[in-house]
Amino acid sequence: MSKVVSNAMEACEGVESSMTLLLGGFGLCGIPENSIAALKEMGVKNLTCVSNNAGVDDFGLGLLLQSRQIKKMISSYVGENALFEKQYLDGDLDVELTPQGTLAERLRAGGAGIPAFYTPTGVGTMVAEGKEEREFDGRKYILEKGIKGDFAFVKAWKGDTLGNLVFKKTARNFNPMVATAGKITVAEVEELVEPGVLKPDEIHTPGIYVQRIFQGSNYEKRIEQLTLSEG
Repeated sequence: MSKVVSNAMEACEGVESSMTLLLGGFGLCGIPENSIAALKEMGVKNLTCVSNNAGVDDFGLGLLLQSRQIKKMISSYVGENALFEKQYLDGDLDVELTPQGTLAERLRAGGAGIPAFYTPTGVGTMVAEGKEEREFDGRKYILEKGIKGDFAFVKAWKGDTLGNLVFKKTARNFNPMVATAGKITVAEVEELVEPGVLKPDEIHTPGIYVQRIFQGSNYEKRIEQLTLSEG
């Protein structure tokens, strides 16, 4: 069965309200822009979205916040989105803040079939509330659960029709972990090539993890915060 689909709308077929969606990216770098736009157009609601952050007010996952399609966010950093803050303070959005490294490992664990793991990160803080705590070699650890999603959405630089993916520089970020943890993983790529074009030792995500792939378009590649030196 071919993994190639024609566009983001076809790639998102089967996404339903109340599902858990995993999305790659860090800030606005390496986010699945086309897929997010398709999800907004579909109008699915009450979503639980797992992503390092929630985009900005008018871009990335911020678009789904605008249309109130997200019920819960599991994230690490959310400081660039005023709408996110307002919805949370108004009680319209559930938030599960997770330390960044823990979030990455929870996704990796979910993809590897590991239900839970112990980490020292968060011990003695609000992060540890309600979680099992154990001591190993004189140090305290808390139990964190792996994360799996109904759908996972990633954005890669290049991919082939078998689903093998190559990410470009820092746009790799959370994408490889996210790609392994979805029941259905959707990859959008800037360039779609035939099998054999990608060198085996440059592939970051093997195609076995990817069920659907398409060549995206009209990527804005916004800069989240632009800082210029004087002179």
